[in-house]
Amino acid sequence: MELDFGFELDDFQKEAMEHICAGRSVVVCAPTGAGKTVIAQIGIAKALELNKRIFYTTPLKALSNQKFRDFSSKYGEDRVGLLTGDISINRDAQIVVMTTEVFRNMLYGTNLGKIEENLKNVEYVVLDEVHYMNDEQRGTVWEESIIYCPSNIKFIALSATVANAKDLTDWINTVHSDTRLVNTDFRPVPLRHYYYSDETKNDIVPLFEQNGKINPKIRTGRQKNNRFNNKKRKISPVNLVEILNNRDMLPAIYFTFSRKKCDMYMEDTSILNLLSKEEEGELSDIISEYVKDNPYLANHKNLDYLYKGVASHHAGLLPALKVLTEKLFQRGLIKVVFATETLAAGINMPARTTIISSISKRTDNGHRKLTASEFLQMSGRAGRRGMDKVGHVVIVGNQFDDPIDAYLVASSAAEPLESRFTPSYSMVLNLLQRFTLEEARELILKSFGYFSSTNRLKPFMDEQNQLLARIKEINNFPCQYNLGVNDMMEFNKLKNQYVQFRKITNTLLKQAKNHGGKNAPEVIEYNNKTKDFYHKMEKIKCNYCKLYKKHIKELEAKERLEKKLAKISSAIEFEKDAYWHRFIKLKDILTQYGYLENDYPTEKGILTAALRSENELYLAELLFNGIFDGLDLAQLASAVCTVTTEEDRIFTRPRLKLSKEVKDAIFRARDILKKIHQTQKDKGVDIYMNWNPKFAAYIEFWINGGEWEEMFVDEEFSEGDLVRSFKRTIDVLRQFCTISGIPTDIAKNASLAIDCINRDPIKEE
Repeated sequence: MELDFGFELDDFQKEAMEHICAGRSVVVCAPTGAGKTVIAQIGIAKALELNKRIFYTTPLKALSNQKFRDFSSKYGEDRVGLLTGDISINRDAQIVVMTTEVFRNMLYGTNLGKIEENLKNVEYVVLDEVHYMNDEQRGTVWEESIIYCPSNIKFIALSATVANAKDLTDWINTVHSDTRLVNTDFRPVPLRHYYYSDETKNDIVPLFEQNGKINPKIRTGRQKNNRFNNKKRKISPVNLVEILNNRDMLPAIYFTFSRKKCDMYMEDTSILNLLSKEEEGELSDIISEYVKDNPYLANHKNLDYLYKGVASHHAGLLPALKVLTEKLFQRGLIKVVFATETLAAGINMPARTTIISSISKRTDNGHRKLTASEFLQMSGRAGRRGMDKVGHVVIVGNQFDDPIDAYLVASSAAEPLESRFTPSYSMVLNLLQRFTLEEARELILKSFGYFSSTNRLKPFMDEQNQLLARIKEINNFPCQYNLGVNDMMEFNKLKNQYVQFRKITNTLLKQAKNHGGKNAPEVIEYNNKTKDFYHKMEKIKCNYCKLYKKHIKELEAKERLEKKLAKISSAIEFEKDAYWHRFIKLKDILTQYGYLENDYPTEKGILTAALRSENELYLAELLFNGIFDGLDLAQLASAVCTVTTEEDRIFTRPRLKLSKEVKDAIFRARDILKKIHQTQKDKGVDIYMNWNPKFAAYIEFWINGGEWEEMFVDEEFSEGDLVRSFKRTIDVLRQFCTISGIPTDIAKNASLAIDCINRDPIKEE
């Protein structure tokens, strides 16, 4: 196979090509920016050469959209398709780009058609960004995709640097087909790291010395955190961007972990002159053409900042605005983009420099330091192949972090992938629709989590081994008379009986003495039995052994250790089968609610298996309990929006009012939610379900002809949040249109609602 990329392939790319051409699956683990996409293109070229099909999967719709545009331009629109849940374009094409979730759903079949038809003539599946298996919410999708995919289809799995790439490869090799690992730490454009803070005297300084140690010019140790220091130590991005501009280190991606800061920093740096006259003209032409196709952007406030060569990029922005920002950045016309870390997830925005605003971030569980993998993902965006000799990474210091922490995270290796495999109601229904309970168990036990459970259970296993070693040591206690444990225990039993009878005899003797019955029969009987026990003890050598007390203490300890060992061994076995235990609990709940009978989906269960939402059981219960019955198209969308909108940290009462019909529906929906929560609690299951009417009134207003700008008067939520909520609603409504068994009126209203919602700026560009 001859390919011309316009440059010589690196060794790891050549190695991957050999495996692909030899008909093997391959896992490619390489730093961000090393050129993994080239390997996917090798797979595409091979598929086209064989007149076969190839699926290219990504974790994000935005990334799928970008790959679709890139491949359509490269291979021709007729050869490329797109499936993201929202969109279906040319789905039978030779090259089909899709989200990994859509691919997983294909493997289930259900409303996406028969599996054999979905996968007809498919030779390769590219799993881009496969390290997303680490994602707590969606990691399961990658494991399911690998487990359920027919073994005749080859994987091209592309991952950023992870510590356990060999474990991942061995697992795929075990559950799927012959798979080889190509692992490299090679970067075609090496990185240089810098540190910037008020301590560095308004300049960036190298983070590392030549020997790899921290630069002594950087003062380590946190400064006293008082109100004067806090005011002094706030770092302005304007000065840093100006330094980088003067050093010819732009364009840059400035990562910060707050949408608000992205926008604020963009506004601050817009005072700088970063563009030449020629660049200003080219940028203005591109924006004008783009706005013609997207007229609703004509008066958008962010355009003013784009003209200055700066932009923000985060989930709160309109999708079309983000696409425009990406296009301009790729052309070198945006000099600094202030972005949240989601931009690090594979979207093609090559930069000369990446700036990381802090090495700690706020999460739902409080502040924490960045992991090495997170740092590598962001810093890896620096350095443009064929354009830069080196890439630059600038870490910004603040009053909360010690510079030594920056040094440590920048010099650390990536963490291992951890399994996020989690059985769901949908998984239970789909597996039991196709397999027996025992076959489903075999599939569950194929998960990467089970495969790698040795690492997960290592602390338990270490303790188990320590206990076994200690018990063995007790069993081998050195006895000078060569007596066994049973002899010792027999003697100890005898001794305990002797002590017990001696106490009783002494008590009886005292009582007899006080009452003049010294030779009472019972006194004589107990006295004789006591002597008898003593004579028996005299015949056993333990009676004379100096180590007896120590030995008996050891044996008593052994009894406690064995009880502890039994508990730990039981815990290990339970944890090994934790996924299966959860599967069974979910199966029991589905049986209780009438979705399964004799371990096979009922009519209700088959419909529910086709649903794709945050919680299929909850959505199905709303359908079967008539919550959506009698609602018009706007009211239906409003009710669906309530159960698809993710929970906000702060719930605010919306300015717009809900109709009475929707209010009644969503409060009935809340009652059903409470019942399911209680059932799950009784079964020891914790699955979150959405119930948030924050945007319900807005989607009703929008469908009834409301204007986009009107919805943001005196409101603090962002356009991107509203778009995402509306699109999640569309996704469920579209399922109502296609799934067999949905009531006709609901399906009809769902279809009409989609048409009403899907207008600018909601509809895809």
